Parts: sequence; C-alpha cells; structure tokens
Amino acid sequence: MASSLTKDAAQQGTPANGGKTFLGHPRGLAILFLTEMWERFSFYGMRALLVLYLISGGADAKVGSQGGGLAMTAVSASAIYAVYMALVYLLAMPGGWFGDRVWGPRKTVIVGSCVVIAGHIVLAVPGPTFFAGLAMVACGSGLLKSNISTMVGHLYDGPQDPRRDGGFTVFYMSINIGSMLAPLVIGGIGQAINWHLGFAIAAVGMALGLLVFLLGTRILDPKSSQVPSPLTAQERNGWLRKGLIWAAAAAVFYGIVAGSGHFTLNWALIPLAVIGICVPCFVLLRIKRDKELTSSEQAKVSSYVWFFVAAAVFWMIFDQAGSTLNVFAEKNTADSVFGWAYPSSFLQSVNPMWVLVLAPVFASAWLALARRNREPSTPVKFAMAMVLIGASYVFFLVPIAMSSDGTKVSPMWLITVYGLQTMGELCLSPVGLSVTTKLAPQKYASQMMGVWFLAVTAGDSVISLVSIGGADLSGVGVLVTEAALAVLAGFAVFMYRKKITPLMGDVH
Repeated sequence: MASSLTKDAAQQGTPANGGKTFLGHPRGLAILFLTEMWERFSFYGMRALLVLYLISGGADAKVGSQGGGLAMTAVSASAIYAVYMALVYLLAMPGGWFGDRVWGPRKTVIVGSCVVIAGHIVLAVPGPTFFAGLAMVACGSGLLKSNISTMVGHLYDGPQDPRRDGGFTVFYMSINIGSMLAPLVIGGIGQAINWHLGFAIAAVGMALGLLVFLLGTRILDPKSSQVPSPLTAQERNGWLRKGLIWAAAAAVFYGIVAGSGHFTLNWALIPLAVIGICVPCFVLLRIKRDKELTSSEQAKVSSYVWFFVAAAVFWMIFDQAGSTLNVFAEKNTADSVFGWAYPSSFLQSVNPMWVLVLAPVFASAWLALARRNREPSTPVKFAMAMVLIGASYVFFLVPIAMSSDGTKVSPMWLITVYGLQTMGELCLSPVGLSVTTKLAPQKYASQMMGVWFLAVTAGDSVISLVSIGGADLSGVGVLVTEAALAVLAGFAVFMYRKKITPLMGDVH
C-alpha cells in the first residue's frame, strides 16, 4: 500500500519524503498554508480596525465608543481605506516582478514579511507616522502576496495536475482561518482596549508567519529559490535610474505643493486612485502586445481580460466589507446578542466563517458535477459570482431602510449579506487564482498573479474616487448602481462564454 501511494505521488508531482503529504497534497503546502494564515491574520486584523480607528472621536463614530482615533468623517475614512486596499494589491505587481527578476519568490516573501512586521510596529507607536506605517504594510504585502501564490503553483506537476485546484482551495482556507481569527483577537483588543495594542498584535502575527516559513523552506519546491528571468546589469542600472528620477520628481512636486500651503490628503489619494485604474490597463495591454508570446499564449491572455474585468467589479463591492459594512455595523447594528455585548469589528469575522462552512460544500458540489460532466465552466462560475454579489447589495437595502430612523437592526441582516457575498466569492476567488496560474504565459509566471490582484486595485480605486467625490457609499443610489453593474457584468460574461472558452485553449 505504501509503495503504491509513493508511486502515485511521484506520478502526480508530489515530493518524495516517504510519500508524506498534507491533506493529500505536497508537504510544502503546509508551510505556505501557515505562512499565509499568519500574514492574513495580521492584515485582516489591521483591516478590521482601520476605518473604525480613522473615525474614532469624530461625528461618525458611535456614541460612547473608544476615542483616540483620527476623528475623520466616514466618507474620508472610506476613501483612505479604499486607496490603502488598492495599494496593497497594486504593489503585488512589482512584488511579482521582484520575484521573477531580482530575488526569486522565496527571498521576496522573506523581505516582504520583514517590511510588514516593521510597518505594524510603526502603526503601534502613537504619533504622526501612522500613514507611513500603512505604506510599509502595503509594500510588504505586495512583495509577499503574488509570490507565495506562485510558490503554491510550483508544488504541482504543471497546470494539468488534477490536485492543483484542490491545492489552491486548501491554500484559500488558510486565508480565511487567519482572517476569521484576526477581528476576534486584533479587532477585539484594538477596539475595546487600545488601538495601537491591536496594531502591535498584528506585528506578532506576521512574525509567527515568517518564523514558520524560515523553518520550512527546505521542503518547498526548489524552483521557488530560482530567479526565472534575472535582470542584466544594464537593466538593473536602467531601472535604478528611472526609479530615482521618478522619486525625485515626486519629492519636488509635493515639496512645492506643501510649501505653498495647498497640500491636503486628496493630493495623495486622487493620484494614487488614478494610478490604480491606469496601471492595470497598461499592464494588460503590455502583456497582450508582447511579440515574444506564442499565439496560444496571446489567446489565453485575451480570455483572461474578461475574467479580470468581472473580478474588478466584484472586488469593488466585496472590499467594502471593511468600510461601508463596517461603519454600518458600528453605527446601525445592535452590538449585543442575548445580553452579550461585542465589539462591532467582530462582524468582520463573519465572511471567513461563511467560507469555512461553505467551501467544503462548494468543493464537493464541483466534484460531484465534474463526475457527471456537468461542472460549470470558469466563465459560468464568474457569472454566478457577479449575480450573487449584486444580490447582496439589493438585500442590504432592507436593513438600511429599517435603520434610517436610528433603529438598531439585528446583526443577522449583515450576516446574511456576508453569506451571499461569500457564495459569490467561492465562485470567483479560488477559481480566479487557479485560472490565473493556468493562463499565465511562462514569461510572466509570478507577474500574472500580480495582475490578478490588480483587479482588486482597479475595483478599490474606483470606489476611492467615488468616496473622494463625496458620495455616500451607503446611499441607495450608489448601492443600486453597484448592484446593477455587477449583474450586468455577470450577464455579459455568461452571454459571451462560448467566445471566451475557445480562447482558453487546453485550460478548463
């Protein structure tokens, strides 16, 4: 029996080590699972606190809540939150570039983890360095995200390995375990005791993730240490020169703006949001026009554009869990159940809880349908996701109307909204991660994972501009518009699925 298992494992690309596996997958998945779990613990804990900290002490904070925040309006806080989220995923693209051309995925993950830890430590120290800490966390997360997902792909024997999708689903569970625990620990302590103590605990979480990664690197695939397309000395000097020129230009420009007394936060937020929309368009166009790609790779990139646009609309709505829905939980939702009072940030754990409950159900359903040759194609799954995320905002209109007179609504309303969004997420996110690695041209292996995360950047950047424009994201008009846009995007993907599928070639 043991020799049979070893033979099967070898045939499927599993590392040796006596046939030992992690839930039927290569053992290296356990290391990446735990590293990502702790990184997401630190990230989602800070995410649960961010908007609440920004509005704390201001007119939009709940009466009687902890002070000590930045006393901003909900509109300003939502704009900052959206730009921050956009930056985290925007920086996944240069993070993938560093993995592909400078350090290799493994070393880039280590560097990124150290930067995240340093950023959380800066956030933990009260003072004027708060936004510098945010920037550091965004940079570190960008270095880490695309590379660790690429390393998961390295564990399998090519895109056709039958365990590959399952491996990404298991990896996706690590994200949700970390993001479920984070609001309960970091959010609870930060909101109820001290904001900066919460940020400090986030640093500890990332440090644990880095420790696990360093201890387990020996069982990762050797490809994760390689630099697929290293920079030449001439290219390195060129990039360094360009970087210094752009940095100097930005320093001079903002020095003049600040020196003239005209600087406001929007001088930083608006350019970042515009960059977050323009960069994804530029990157996709550059990859599509690369003459070194084969015709098959070109066709796959063309099919990928459809998934990218749909994902951008999806994340535009979904990522408002930490802003629009978080503020609604703080101000308009009852904060006690059966006499037990809880911080509003606890509700940020609901989505990952739904994932942990529903992911096995969805995985089993896909397998059962596959055995009958009836599993939905990737375009159909994306269409389903768009309809579900649109429906969640239509449903959200009900508790908004109920609380318009100051009534505190039951948390079950938000729990149901999160449930609908989670079902959409399970149709789109793990599927999108997997299809990205499958459709990626070899030349852009890590960078294409960064492109996937740019869909989040594009969606969050649009929302940040809407917020900067002064729109109320919880207003009926905005919610209906977003819901309609999502449903229309889903309908478009479904109607054109027969044109998209042939472009995907051997990827299904």
